[in-house]
Amino acid sequence: MTVSEREARQVAEAARERHWRKPSFAKELFLGRFRPDLVHPHPRPAAEDVRRGEEFLARLREFCETSVDGLLVEREGRIPDEVVKGLKSIGAFGMKIDPEYGGLGLSQLHYNRALALAASAAPAIGALLSAHQSIGVPQPLKLFGTEEQRRTFLPRCAGGDISAFLLTEPDVGSDPARLATTATPDGDAYVLDGVKLWTTNGVVADLLVVMARVPESEGHPGGITAFVVEAGSEGITVENRNAFMGLRGIENGVTRFHRVRVPAANRIGPEGAGLRIALTTLNTGRLSLPAMCAGAGKWCLKIAREWSAAREQWGKPIAHHEAVGTKISFIAATTFALEAILDLSSLMADEDRNDIRIEAALAKLYASEMAYRMADELVQIRGGRGFETADSLAARGERGVPAEQMLRDLRINRIFEGSTEIMHLLIAREAVDAHLSVAGDLIDPDKTLADKGKAAVRAGGFYARWLPRLLAGPGQLPGAYREFHPPGHPDLAVHLRYVERASRRLARATFQGMSRWQAKLEAKQGFLGRIVDIGAELFAMSAACVRAEMLRSDGEHGRAAYQLADAFCRQARIRAEELFGRLWTNTDDTDRKVVRGVLGGVYTWLEDGVLDPSTPGPWIAETAPGPSTREDVRRPIG
Repeated sequence: MTVSEREARQVAEAARERHWRKPSFAKELFLGRFRPDLVHPHPRPAAEDVRRGEEFLARLREFCETSVDGLLVEREGRIPDEVVKGLKSIGAFGMKIDPEYGGLGLSQLHYNRALALAASAAPAIGALLSAHQSIGVPQPLKLFGTEEQRRTFLPRCAGGDISAFLLTEPDVGSDPARLATTATPDGDAYVLDGVKLWTTNGVVADLLVVMARVPESEGHPGGITAFVVEAGSEGITVENRNAFMGLRGIENGVTRFHRVRVPAANRIGPEGAGLRIALTTLNTGRLSLPAMCAGAGKWCLKIAREWSAAREQWGKPIAHHEAVGTKISFIAATTFALEAILDLSSLMADEDRNDIRIEAALAKLYASEMAYRMADELVQIRGGRGFETADSLAARGERGVPAEQMLRDLRINRIFEGSTEIMHLLIAREAVDAHLSVAGDLIDPDKTLADKGKAAVRAGGFYARWLPRLLAGPGQLPGAYREFHPPGHPDLAVHLRYVERASRRLARATFQGMSRWQAKLEAKQGFLGRIVDIGAELFAMSAACVRAEMLRSDGEHGRAAYQLADAFCRQARIRAEELFGRLWTNTDDTDRKVVRGVLGGVYTWLEDGVLDPSTPGPWIAETAPGPSTREDVRRPIG
């Protein structure tokens, strides 16, 4: 399917949530309005949520300690069936499902903690549980399903029927406008045809959420639509179980649909609402990856601490050498910040009084990047042992530390559920939403002169009020946020004053970019990415300070928390300042020229002298609809 860039953008824009019915801390941050009142005092979990969540975490911990062998999963590339059945028996597949439908009804906070715990035992288990509940059948039905659909499918999911989410296709990733799988109306059913790629859980799934395009016809508005599909339906073939550099135990495959009949009653929401359902589901579903990233940071810190104390070089433990100590400080401070971001976002989701679409996206973006950096630093701290596999270490009598596996397993999080590059664009779109709402018609080539005139009036009023507020604020007052500088503790108020000033500076830079490039701004992806990354650092700093103050007020590790928050904020400020500088001083224009040269064959001589070990074949597999010619490798787990 050929789709123009404009058409693709229109499809993505139509799927967005266009209204902001609740306040958003991150949205305000990008607009230059630092609103600590939206996150401080730190939200608290309900007592019943804590009781229910901690009881399950205790069961899950015992199960993982006694029944899960993470190195076996890595070695065999598969989670043993007995482990999956054990997870079913303790209710792990119903963590996010309301007790009314047979689930545990865990809060977002404790669900994320459970994912972090399970993934620390075996990362593939975290992926299994997350794909099932964060984006699989339970969450879309909770948000958009009918009561009949919930009563039909949710008890099955809670009982252990595994679900998967099928959107990606061999030639369709983050550009769903080109979706080729079709769902043709046929009486009281739809007939599905197409091929889906990278279907996490798809090899073992019992139920699928499938995104397919309904052709427009009489009585059918058509568009991309979501369906619940029985994985064992006639015409469904799992043609391949994919293998990856990391997460070797995940059951991820290629699924073909050939004339698969799906009852109309299994359609989720109206026709054409599929992408909106997917994006809304991801508002909180994206928090599952930060949960496992925060857990990975905790493990990296533990190993770095123990190893760096035991390993000596030049007469002292390597932790006392500044070159290594700096890395340990980074891991400790960043782990504190990732947990702060995760818990704050999770509790805001539980309270449901804030719109957290930007916060969840920032959490996913930031955690996936920082966790990978922490794992890379751990491998460096471990030296040659960091590059050696756990099995090899154990075989020669040393502790089998899977540092290299952690690095491989975490790499996919920078791609899963929206790559870093796509997340930059998605968040940037939300960050400039207020501007486009009042001034978007001015740069829209399809708008009439009358429309542009009205937009000019709206924009004039908005910017007359908004711009003056970016010139001064509490961040310039030495006594602002003084509650974050209690006696005997590091001064976190100074960091929050920086966040306030930087927030206004960021908003001014965004406005400057819009004024300079106007409609061409959407093509300035380097600029937009840096804008988002600055916002992510400011959000992380805010979360770290608020969490430290909460822990201090609770009398739980308060002084240590303040030290970690202070260290993190100092590190984050350096990164933010570098990004601010690169907004206007960078190599973006030069890079574009080099790219044109590369694609034009100007530098092919530079590729001489090496061999390409790739196997022959097309860059993108053939996806023509039709019956499968391959063996079905679907492997349901009873």
